[in-house]
Amino acid sequence: MAAERTLPNLWHATAPAAPDTRPLSADISVDVAVIGGGFTGLSAALHLAEKGVTVAVAEAKMIGFGGSGRNVGLVNAGMWTKPEDLIATLGAEVGTRLLTELGDGPSLVYQLVEKHGISCEAVRNGTLHLAVGPEGLKDIQDRERQWKAFGAPVEVVGADRAGELTGAPGFAGALLDRRAGTIQPLAYARGLARAALAAGAQIYTETPLRSAERKGDLWKLTVGGGTISARSVIVATNAYGDMLSRTPWTSYTQELTILPYFQFATNPLSDNIARSILPERQGCWDTGLVMTSFRMDQQNRLIFGSVGRLDALAEGTHRGFAERSLRKLFPAIGDFRFEYWWDGRIGMTTNNLPQMHVMAPNVFSISGYNGRGIAPGTVFGRALANHVTGEPNALPLAETALTPDPWRNLKSAFYHAGAQAKHFIDRRF
Repeated sequence: MAAERTLPNLWHATAPAAPDTRPLSADISVDVAVIGGGFTGLSAALHLAEKGVTVAVAEAKMIGFGGSGRNVGLVNAGMWTKPEDLIATLGAEVGTRLLTELGDGPSLVYQLVEKHGISCEAVRNGTLHLAVGPEGLKDIQDRERQWKAFGAPVEVVGADRAGELTGAPGFAGALLDRRAGTIQPLAYARGLARAALAAGAQIYTETPLRSAERKGDLWKLTVGGGTISARSVIVATNAYGDMLSRTPWTSYTQELTILPYFQFATNPLSDNIARSILPERQGCWDTGLVMTSFRMDQQNRLIFGSVGRLDALAEGTHRGFAERSLRKLFPAIGDFRFEYWWDGRIGMTTNNLPQMHVMAPNVFSISGYNGRGIAPGTVFGRALANHVTGEPNALPLAETALTPDPWRNLKSAFYHAGAQAKHFIDRRF
């Protein structure tokens, strides 16, 4: 992965401090080694430790360095793929189970927040999928029909109600999903880490995986300045799996197209203005060709995001687009400035569904959340913990063969360049 620019990230500025961790500098033995300290890895570690299983997490950078510290913070139910399409791809039995478990995913997240007292600005008033024009309205109406067939508490509201809920006139309607909500994502990740440590897990930061060697029925992992010997390994690095060169078990990244996504956060808005924007504090995203999102935090900052990477050439274009968009969406917003801006990587698969792989004997990986990292990451972390400890049918996802996407780099470059071109033009006139 190319060197990243250091950008002012709101989540880093406002999350409670991370628990004390250190690099591994010794040789240790545990039942399960987890590679990656994001939502999936930390959920796995927490659930393993609560079972009395010895577990060590090796994180190459810091807790939540990847998508977990750059997320929009929408705790969505299900996947981006519509229920009927998901079942057509996976089959009725597997598809129905996956829809059920991921539909209940937000409940697991908020249960963990409450159980472990995680301070992460948790709000569960639903999310709004906003319809752009007649085609967008048709899309969310189809999603409503399909989810209601599964008994989900979703509802399409008309243009007037969508305007009331967002404070932004002009949308054709919105799909309100009452299962969902918002959190401060890095605060949630750090809270999971703190809970896992309290349950007995070991977490090592600045501890990259360098090599792996099979020794009988154990894996000996060279990580940081030490080694971890473990019977089972969970690889939980998702879109950041290729961050280090010559790291084992990164072949799955060849089936992920990287979709860059940026966010800008304003200064805290006045109470008068803040009350008129998302008064119930739902998080939002739209059906536009190049998706945009917006939400509020508990300090009354308005956070706007869209597709694109904030490299030196593109940052000005995306910043201008974000400013024009907020003024168009919220004409009464008045003067504001951007205090924070950051970007991240979304791992997209060809069928828009996560993929489960057995990378080697007793080495398991689930990746490709397609922009739905919080609830699925938490659910799959728990499922992997149950799976490696021998629970039958623990995984709501069947193992698939690794299928590299030869067009992934081209598609990723297209997303970046295409979004930059569109944002240069959009809402100028």
